[in-house]
Amino acid sequence: MANSAQSKKRARQAEKHRKHNAGQRSMLRTCIKNVVKTIAGGKREDAQSAYNIAVPIIDKMVNKGIIHKNKAARHKGRLNAHICAMQAA
Repeated sequence: MANSAQSKKRARQAEKHRKHNAGQRSMLRTCIKNVVKTIAGGKREDAQSAYNIAVPIIDKMVNKGIIHKNKAARHKGRLNAHICAMQAA
């Protein structure tokens, strides 16, 4: 447990940041799931529009330090590959 005033404050701040970041991560996962659902639905135009909504959110999470840039690139690349595969099929 925190003993000094400074460490008590840091513990309060850490908990506040943890809760905020958890909400941000949840929003990110929801956006990715929305794209996956629309891809499974089979309509390429809807999937592309959901992807276009998700990409700025993914990039914003990278800038805030919520996720690593390589993870963001991996998600964007895989989602885009699925959408391109829909077009080819």
